[in-house]
Amino acid sequence: MYEGIIQDLIDELGRLPGVGPKSAQRIAFHILAAEPADVHRLADTMREVKDKVRFCTICGNVAEEEQCRICRDPRRDLTVLCVVEESKDVVAIEKTREFRGRYHVLGGAISPIDGIGPDQLRIRELLARLADDKLTEVILATDPNLEGEATATYLARMIAPLGIAVSRLASGLPVGGDLEYADEVTLGRAFEGRRLLT
Repeated sequence: MYEGIIQDLIDELGRLPGVGPKSAQRIAFHILAAEPADVHRLADTMREVKDKVRFCTICGNVAEEEQCRICRDPRRDLTVLCVVEESKDVVAIEKTREFRGRYHVLGGAISPIDGIGPDQLRIRELLARLADDKLTEVILATDPNLEGEATATYLARMIAPLGIAVSRLASGLPVGGDLEYADEVTLGRAFEGRRLLT
């Protein structure tokens, strides 16, 4: 335990996701040792993010304007919509340069144990977007975990009556992985998602 403001800083840093007590202490002492200009720049950037960044009115992605750059891009394919849990998932998919459609960010996944049901997510907004006649496919790109699977199943049931094709991202073995270390579920998914080479 440290005195006063130093402990307050450690406590606040420890509230960040993925930052444990040791990491919070390490970051706090890094801030103490840093040049004042660097610390002020960090603080200013954090304030600016809170003041300027909002969520896109169309897809829910982070944006500095009313709409994000992807929704403003006229070159995007309007017939395909990729549904993700968080904005960071959009970034991950964009890095692949494989998807040229648009996105819908749910803002999380269904997790009854955490008190998150369909009403806490942007599902109503998704269904409103699906009324667009141009859409032919919805790709469900939720995480391959219990919550993500529950969310994908729920959404697939909601979308099915609309006559729009629903697909799910394939999941399976990572590149460079060894079969002997794969768990049964991952290996099973790899078999389900196999494709012909010839």
